[in-house]
Amino acid sequence: MNRIMVMGASAGAGKSTFAKKLGDILDYEVHHLDALFWKPGWIEASLDEFRTSQEKIALTSRWIIEGNYSNSYDIRVAQADTIIYIDAPRLLCLYRVLKRWITHLGKTRSDMGKGCNEKMEWSFLTFIWTTYYPRKEKMKKRFEEIQQTSPEKKIIFLQNKSEIANFLHELQTNHTNL
Repeated sequence: MNRIMVMGASAGAGKSTFAKKLGDILDYEVHHLDALFWKPGWIEASLDEFRTSQEKIALTSRWIIEGNYSNSYDIRVAQADTIIYIDAPRLLCLYRVLKRWITHLGKTRSDMGKGCNEKMEWSFLTFIWTTYYPRKEKMKKRFEEIQQTSPEKKIIFLQNKSEIANFLHELQTNHTNL
C-alpha cells in the first residue's frame, strides 16, 4: 500500500478520521479533498485548480487521499494501488455529520480548507439522505470495473467500527514488526 484512496458511502462515513489514523500508522501524508477544494470563506476552487493539485499529489510515491469527489475520481484511481471504502449506514452518517457540526461549531476542522468554519445547511443533509443509495450503487459499479480492468489494485471494504479497528490494529502490528 503506497498510494491509497480512502472513500466512503457518504459524508459522515468516517473517511477523515480513518485516513488520519492510517496516515499515523504508515507515516504517510494524508491529503483531504475538502481541504483542496474549499478556499477560505467556503469559496470553491476551480475544477482545473482542484484537479491539478490532485495530479501533483497522485504522481508522488506514497500518499493517502481522502474524499469522494467524482469530478476528479479518475486522477486518483489511475494512480492508486489500494482503495479503502468505508460503508457506514446512512443514519450513522447523518448522526456523525450533525455531531461534527455541533462539536466544531465556529471552528475549522483539520481536514477542511483554512477559513471554512463548520456550518450546517439543510441542503447538505438532504443531499446525504437522497444520494446515499444511488452513490453506493455507483461505487459498486466502479469497483466491479476496477476489479475487471485493474485486478492488481486492492479494494478493501470496511463496514463497521469493529472491521475498521481490526484492520488498523493488524496494520499497526504488521507495520511495527517490519
